[in-house]
Amino acid sequence: MESFFSFLEKRVDDCSSLLCIGLDPHIPDLKEPSAAAARDFCLNLVKQTSRYAAAFKPNAAFFEVFGAKGWTALKDVIDAIQEESNRMGSMIPVILDAKRGDIASTAEAYATSAFETLGAHCITLSPYLGKDSIEPFIQNSERGVFLLCKTSNPGSGDLQDLRVTIDHRQLTMVNSPSSMVYLYEHVAHLAQTWNTKNNIGLVVGATHLDALKRVRAAAPDLWFLAPGVGAQGGELESALKAGLRKDGKGMLIPISRSIARAEKPGSAAAELRDQILAIRSSIIATS
Repeated sequence: MESFFSFLEKRVDDCSSLLCIGLDPHIPDLKEPSAAAARDFCLNLVKQTSRYAAAFKPNAAFFEVFGAKGWTALKDVIDAIQEESNRMGSMIPVILDAKRGDIASTAEAYATSAFETLGAHCITLSPYLGKDSIEPFIQNSERGVFLLCKTSNPGSGDLQDLRVTIDHRQLTMVNSPSSMVYLYEHVAHLAQTWNTKNNIGLVVGATHLDALKRVRAAAPDLWFLAPGVGAQGGELESALKAGLRKDGKGMLIPISRSIARAEKPGSAAAELRDQILAIRSSIIATS
């Protein structure tokens, strides 16, 4: 049975890339503060970089800021990626970076919006309302989710680094360090268990190398979306060493600003793709 991650792996093989290109039309980068300018900015990036993209990741917030016209622009961008996929004969997955999380009935509406109305293939979600809040997004194996596990921002530790243990399938704070795990590790264990349709992955920041290692140990089979390389200070080689699966896959490296703001975005994407491949080859050769 086809699944989101079987589609992703095919694309990874087709383009020899683990590069996920972020589509974040920051207003200062646009010709003018408008939905049309955001759309044109992203369409140019798609056209220049699609051959190097294992996936595209539009961030919903940068479109939502323009209201209804922004949603239309986002739909136009996703449609353009589909057209580029058709032209190349290789489906480029679209990961909608929206970080949704709500009760099941509301989640159903969010899932319909992301997958049916906008046409995205995958979405980022918060898992902190429990499994029923993500169920509407994972019913169709061909649609995927990346669950927030250990995020790249400095404040992620406020909650995600809490020490917890499991008592009758509930999280209970305890005082014995020998029986504690980090909350993000428990999220990883849950995701590995929930991934019965091969359509659940994890967001694990490249800025937290120890967490990457711990999450990989907790979820050896899952794909990671690993933001934070570049502008946020994450170091590419160290992140790949910590998070790649044994097969040399299992990680998408999302890059936005260093590509979008380059004089030649296509060349910047090609260089990053090749850099990732060289590091991966070195890791595989020495493992």
